[in-house]
Amino acid sequence: MTSDTSPSLADTLATGTVVLDGGMSNQLGAAGHDLSDELWSARLLAERPEAVTQAHLAYFTAGADVAITASYQATFEGFGRRGMGREEAARLMASSVGLAREAARQARRAGATRPLWVAASAGPYGAMLADGSEYRGRYGLSVAELERFHRPRLEVLAAAAPDVLALETVPDADEAAALLRAVRGLGVPAWLSYTVDGSRTRAGQPLADAFALAADADEIIAVGVNCCAPEDVGHAVETAARVTGKPVVVYPNSGEVWDAQARAWTGRSTFGGDQVTGWRDAGARLIGGCCRVGPRAITAVARALGSAGAA
Repeated sequence: MTSDTSPSLADTLATGTVVLDGGMSNQLGAAGHDLSDELWSARLLAERPEAVTQAHLAYFTAGADVAITASYQATFEGFGRRGMGREEAARLMASSVGLAREAARQARRAGATRPLWVAASAGPYGAMLADGSEYRGRYGLSVAELERFHRPRLEVLAAAAPDVLALETVPDADEAAALLRAVRGLGVPAWLSYTVDGSRTRAGQPLADAFALAADADEIIAVGVNCCAPEDVGHAVETAARVTGKPVVVYPNSGEVWDAQARAWTGRSTFGGDQVTGWRDAGARLIGGCCRVGPRAITAVARALGSAGAA
């Protein structure tokens, strides 16, 4: 695996804390791009790749050390519904890593001297369905069927040489088991991150049981939660650290709530830089934000953690 960075992310997590970026979709939306599409931000891999690079650059500039690629909703099936063949779909998935690498190069040219990493996003099966089922799980598929869905996409992303695979927004321990099987032998480390509701996965399994699946997985360098309420993070961090002994990854939403009927966010943000030191002290080592968490909030996170990127 080639990389623009040194040392490795796994080695860094053994000694310190790393700042993740924030929400890709809200940053693209703030720049004026329409994401009302089944492919969500992945559509711009084909139509406006330079916009993806600029979104990554905004987060690097804000203090993020890790860019999570715009491949969350990028699948062979999703691109296939747009008439794209497997070769073109694979090219677009791989390009998501290259666009993030280009943002890191631009950040360095602008003066960034800290290590910058790229995490290749692989969203859950429900993200491909584009019907909200990634927040429910329980798709009616076996672990073997889910593994067959995920493996080809993970092979493409791994071949693009990211620093880590982000197996993210996983709602169901069964799907986590499939992903853990699917990343074996790819030669790229990964983190596993559930979306949760309180002390359980979205599918209703106890978090201790869900995290335990990854405890002995050598490929997994961090376990945690994302795309959840900030209030759900504390318990999850403590549980993940206790059950797995691995570094913990956390990147919750802003705390606002999506109204599917009105297609709008409601409520107020409860995400703040003052929370992250408590998460770090409980075992979190990769800390950032997900939906509705923008560059300003990531700067607050970086400052709270004492990151050099927050200057």
